[in-house]
Amino acid sequence: MGQREDEFLEYVQSGGQIEVDDWMPGEYRARLRKFIEMHGNSELMGVLPEREWILRAPTLQRKLALTAKVQDEVGHAQLIYRVVEDLGKPREQCLDDLISGKSKFHNVFHYPTKTWGDVGVIAWLVDAAAIISQKALLKCSYAPYARIMKKICWEESFHILHGRDVVLTLMLGTEDQRELVQEALNRWWGPLMQFHGNPIPPEDDSMFVWRIKSQGNDAARQQFLDGYVPQIWELGLTVPDPELRKDEETGRWHYTEPDWDELMHVVTGHGPKTADRLDLRRAARENSAWVRSVLLAA
Repeated sequence: MGQREDEFLEYVQSGGQIEVDDWMPGEYRARLRKFIEMHGNSELMGVLPEREWILRAPTLQRKLALTAKVQDEVGHAQLIYRVVEDLGKPREQCLDDLISGKSKFHNVFHYPTKTWGDVGVIAWLVDAAAIISQKALLKCSYAPYARIMKKICWEESFHILHGRDVVLTLMLGTEDQRELVQEALNRWWGPLMQFHGNPIPPEDDSMFVWRIKSQGNDAARQQFLDGYVPQIWELGLTVPDPELRKDEETGRWHYTEPDWDELMHVVTGHGPKTADRLDLRRAARENSAWVRSVLLAA
């Protein structure tokens, strides 16, 4: 890099933050925009697994809570896409690239939600994994992104409480209800362990080097295990990994290595529900085109 790029890197690594009108290297802008766009895509696509259960929720209160959660996630996508627009990519282009399969969204949203147990596990554990990454973004070197993460993290904290309440209610119920949670946990554990990505050393991760994110992948995964495995065990659930244990001397968790080939296969558009979810998003966009045309004409 040239001197100006070196000075920029030194500035962000020392804790400095960049505003939208500040100069930034082309590589920084490109990586930042791609990262934030994927986050926006994930918030938007993340509503689809849970929206399938709004009408099948067991009580009116559960319907209202799940509806509110879905509304929150869509609102997060709106905020994030505005940040992407400031970096030079219009929202319409983001949506075009999403539904065409050109851009990615997070691995966990490519999988089916088969039971009400999935709804609890997603809101409790998937959102818990997400908020670990999102809280690290509060220190992002790009200030507009860091600012909107305050609202997003605050709302995601409530989603985790919602999910834990769903899971706790099921675990205090019948044997069949408890089995719903255990079966859901068994299916979601693999994607959860893949959630934070390959264990790249932080010094080799350009996103960490630019301080777009302030936490390495493996550190985030260890934080998730440290915070939530004891809670899982406390509820009487079994983690479906016979290798999972904590080394009391080092404080690190040991676990079966996630299937990284599966992760790449899924996030590149080959998950079990990828095509269905993109088709639904595409149809919704086409059906609402007339509303956008009327509003833009006004």
